[in-house]
Amino acid sequence: MSGYARSPQARRTQNLSENKLKRIVEYNTRLKEQLDTPRIKVSEASQELISFCQGSRDPLVPSVWGPVDKREDPFAPVASGGCCTVM
Repeated sequence: MSGYARSPQARRTQNLSENKLKRIVEYNTRLKEQLDTPRIKVSEASQELISFCQGSRDPLVPSVWGPVDKREDPFAPVASGGCCTVM
C-alpha cells in the first residue's frame, strides 16, 4: 500500500473487489472438491439398485413378496397383555 490516504469510495471499491475474489476462490474450491467425487455410470447405478430391490425382502410390498407372517412383520402392531386390570 502507498502512504497516501485513500478516499472512502476507493476503500469501498477495494473491499467489494476483495469480497468478490474471496467468493470466487471459495466457489473454485467447492468445484475442485466436486471434481474429486467418485462417479459411476447411470446404467451401473440402475443395475445395482435393481439387484438390491430384487434381493431385499420388503414387507410393505406383499404383491411382490407374498403375505408377511405377523411375527416377521416389523410394522405389525404389538399385541398387548390385556385390556382390563382389576384392583
